[in-house]
Amino acid sequence: MQAPETLFEFPCEFPIKAVGEAREGLTAAVIETVLMHAPDFDASTIEIRSSSGGKYVSLTCTINATSKTQLDDLYRALTAHPMVKVVL
Repeated sequence: MQAPETLFEFPCEFPIKAVGEAREGLTAAVIETVLMHAPDFDASTIEIRSSSGGKYVSLTCTINATSKTQLDDLYRALTAHPMVKVVL
């Protein structure tokens, strides 16, 4: 019996956290990238937290994930963005 490619059952709600320096345009860039891969994402649900020193900000976007391919593509797009330092 072959192991499943992923442990997730799709569709499912899936939180993706992007971290970057607290700069103008980061939130818009992350939302734009997420919407390219998850057009039904509701940007009003984004959770934004600043680091204790205020230098970094984390943006958590919970999407309705439909496939492993969609998640892989979204992770690649976010990590390739110059304003994003880390994607979790």
